[in-house]
Amino acid sequence: MPKRHPSAGKDQKPVIIVGAGLAGLVAAFELSRLRIPVLLLDQENANNVGGQAFWSLGGIFCVDSSYQRRMGIKDSRELAMKDWFNSAQFDREKEDYWPRKWAEAFVNFATDEMEDYVKARGLGFLVNVGWAERGDGRADGHGNTVPRFHLTWGTGPEVVRVFAEPVKKAAKKGTVEFRHRHRVDEIILDELTGRAVGVKGSILEEDNSPRGVKSSRTVVDQFEIHGAAVLVTSGGIGGNVDKVKAAWPVDRLGPKVPQNFVIGVPHHVDGRMIDITESAGANIINRDRMWHYTEGLANWNPIWPGHGIRVLPAPSSLWLDANGKRLPNHLFPGCDTLGTLKYICSTGHDYTWFITDQAIVAREFALSGSEQNPDVTGKSVWGVLTQRVLSKKGTVPVQNFVKHGVDFVVKDNLEDLVEGMNQLVAKIPGGVPLDYQKIKDVVETRDSQFDNPFSKDAQTMLINSARTYWPDKRSRIAPPHKLLDKKKSGPLIAVRMNLLTRKTLGGIETNLKSQVMKADGSVFNGLYAAGEVAGFGGGGVHGYNSLEGTFLGGCIFSGRAAGLGIAEELGYDISKASNVRARL
Repeated sequence: MPKRHPSAGKDQKPVIIVGAGLAGLVAAFELSRLRIPVLLLDQENANNVGGQAFWSLGGIFCVDSSYQRRMGIKDSRELAMKDWFNSAQFDREKEDYWPRKWAEAFVNFATDEMEDYVKARGLGFLVNVGWAERGDGRADGHGNTVPRFHLTWGTGPEVVRVFAEPVKKAAKKGTVEFRHRHRVDEIILDELTGRAVGVKGSILEEDNSPRGVKSSRTVVDQFEIHGAAVLVTSGGIGGNVDKVKAAWPVDRLGPKVPQNFVIGVPHHVDGRMIDITESAGANIINRDRMWHYTEGLANWNPIWPGHGIRVLPAPSSLWLDANGKRLPNHLFPGCDTLGTLKYICSTGHDYTWFITDQAIVAREFALSGSEQNPDVTGKSVWGVLTQRVLSKKGTVPVQNFVKHGVDFVVKDNLEDLVEGMNQLVAKIPGGVPLDYQKIKDVVETRDSQFDNPFSKDAQTMLINSARTYWPDKRSRIAPPHKLLDKKKSGPLIAVRMNLLTRKTLGGIETNLKSQVMKADGSVFNGLYAAGEVAGFGGGGVHGYNSLEGTFLGGCIFSGRAAGLGIAEELGYDISKASNVRARL
């Protein structure tokens, strides 16, 4: 364990962490190991410790891991670095200065330390590595060349647990203090030096709502707290549709701002602290870079307002735009999120269609969210085996969406299916009625490519290629088949896919110690930022595109960097705390 610096006093003021999500917990964990006093403030109640990470599927980006090697996957630092920079497409000289450095540092950490670091906390992964964001079809383009999505055994709650438990133990010892229902409204600056020395805010009335449920904003008191440093880890803007629309890059994702979204994060992910930190003098960069999904479902059993669930699809479903036209190559399910979003926006509509069947849905529809994966969240080997490998209907949550979801149409023949789709269209403002004969032509053209084991159709080739990865062949990708062959595949299913808000890729600019930067390029003394509020590092470590597993990973890495950076500034010896610190 790193040693405490002799000059560090026992009566030291606490480090104030604004936001008890994953990045804040990781920073608190690192600080508490050094017995540095920490005060964690959060506007939500104690049920929400861990923030968005709790609701996640728990995927973490690792490079050349023991799990990859066991699966026969040949990954390397060099390959991952190429994939990252080809995907990020950094193109801004000033705003991408620190994001570039963070990207290199993160890939190095994902290669050298991520697996060991989380395992040391008690985290484990499923044995098979997932292949997310398979790419745009170019060797030098966006996407993962190999599978790198390491799914946590226990999903998001387990990721939260392994950091929350030691922090809560430190709280029992008095090193850490949680103050819930404390909403920060202002960062206090020293009048002479300009250093961040504390925070002011509002105490909200008690509200014992369950995790994720929208809580009261009634103010009952005020507070002012001074500390040794201030760390902002408050998350992004995904729960605030108005902010999402205001930041929408019409020049890149035009011709207009989408009007309809389902919401992929709780209401408290409101972006307030980004504005508050900017008002204090922080530099906010890359506001227009966001990560919103194109396969969103309205949750039939919502927890927060507008609650949406993302489908993590494998590549077999036929994807049509609102006009009934097949999406271009290589905009296939699970391949290129931003490219698909750009195309959808170009149609002038906010939704698309999957035409699929029972066999594909059972095997290929994975749902985002820890609560949508009770088998993995509950660490049930039997549940995974019976629901994901052997089931012909899919997991119970998938079956519930097929049965109750407003976006699903299930019919025995294509003509009835299109009629059902048009019944949904009639309820959509500006929706486009679909022509049965045109849809039939598209489906039959797709099906014609399955008469032989070879094909000229790019999606068919992708399906065949993806099944060469044996874990996907066993449990993730359905055997190639015709959609209209219902004897082999069950009833036809159409799914309206909505745009779903999720992540902020830009944010507060930070250096590699998570210190906040000012617009003139100088360090904002005493002020730090980590996690999504800082674009997962630097103000935009992903550039324009994510490779997935990098949001939790980015919170862990940037939260750790913040904890170590603050400790270093306060006079603690961190030389033995991190091999990566020497490289930074």
